[in-house]
Amino acid sequence: MLVITLSNRFLKRVGYAVGLLVVLGVGVFLGTRAKDIFYQTDFIITDDLAGNIFPSSILAVATTDVIVVPPSDKAPYVGHPKSDIAIRIKSPSENARITVTMEETPFFRTSISEFILPLKDTTYVVYPDILWNFDALRNNLQAEPVNVTVQVQVKGQEPSRQVKTFSVRSINECLLGYIDHNNKVRRTDMLFAAYVNENHPLIDGILREALNTRIVNRFAGYQVSQAEGVDRQVYALWHVLQQRKFKYSSTSYTSLSSNVVFSQRVRTFEDAFRSSQINCVDGSIVFASLLRAINIDPILVRVPGHMYIGYYTDSRHSDVDFLETTMIGDINLDDFFPEENLDSVVVGKSQKEMSRIAFEKSKVYARKNYEKHRKQLEGGTVGYTFLEISKSLRRKIQPIGK
Repeated sequence: MLVITLSNRFLKRVGYAVGLLVVLGVGVFLGTRAKDIFYQTDFIITDDLAGNIFPSSILAVATTDVIVVPPSDKAPYVGHPKSDIAIRIKSPSENARITVTMEETPFFRTSISEFILPLKDTTYVVYPDILWNFDALRNNLQAEPVNVTVQVQVKGQEPSRQVKTFSVRSINECLLGYIDHNNKVRRTDMLFAAYVNENHPLIDGILREALNTRIVNRFAGYQVSQAEGVDRQVYALWHVLQQRKFKYSSTSYTSLSSNVVFSQRVRTFEDAFRSSQINCVDGSIVFASLLRAINIDPILVRVPGHMYIGYYTDSRHSDVDFLETTMIGDINLDDFFPEENLDSVVVGKSQKEMSRIAFEKSKVYARKNYEKHRKQLEGGTVGYTFLEISKSLRRKIQPIGK
């Protein structure tokens, strides 16, 4: 009986020892896993446009140094903000080396970027290189969701991956502005210039049609000596568009629903010209493209709910005139001048005579609108735009094509 008792005690002690070893082993294992998890890279994907990507803004500055959406996060940043998409990460050490991999999507190819984060325990905003597929951006005609997958590895640590769904907007959506991380309103309405396309192949044919009217013998821009000569060139373009019987369409909606980002639907030059349908913005974009093609400097004038066009009548920009582009096409002048009863004026007039009357009246109408909002336009009030499509602007904003 004594032997059996001793054996039981021995077995109990062995059991306690084995149990302790198991507990210690599990603890070591869990501690090791916890250490692995702790040393994995921790970051988030971020941007300034509430998860929206605007192809038009990317294409407009693809070959320039302009940053349409500058960093507004208070954290220091590294990389180039033109990327739009960024990560937010805390540096684990001084001069921490990180590698950021952007995995391929339909809109950009895989890219790998390396950065040095100088300060320890400092949060940085990192802008990786993005190899955009410009054709895919240019051909995106409606908003489309895309999963952006980013892998980040800090040297000496395990890599980590994050996924965020972005909305790639239509090429026809022009970014007008947004509210940054500091609740400051940022204007980006200069991007209207991206839709002005003075290099479009269709323009040569339009200019030939205008010359065939014999209103002018050549398009010389500001090389003519008088403002009247500039005005005749502008009218020649107006008359060609009038002959094409453009129809006014008020379509200007955008599917973007956001209280952070604001946009305007704009047809490209080719879309507007081939469909012969324009709203106030489209008509102004088409006409500005034609004016730029003949070296006359146009101005896009936007007031709340409306846009029309201006143009300088001399190279020194000492005088300016304006046109109401919605009066191009088959319109009723009484809709614009109800108090003048113009029926008696237009009865029996030829199409060419009517075109000239509409041209002159459009200048009167647009000038009146300009004078009404002159203070806000000259003061740069939010919601008002006076955008000169000049050579200096072209060095910043390029046509998006199409």
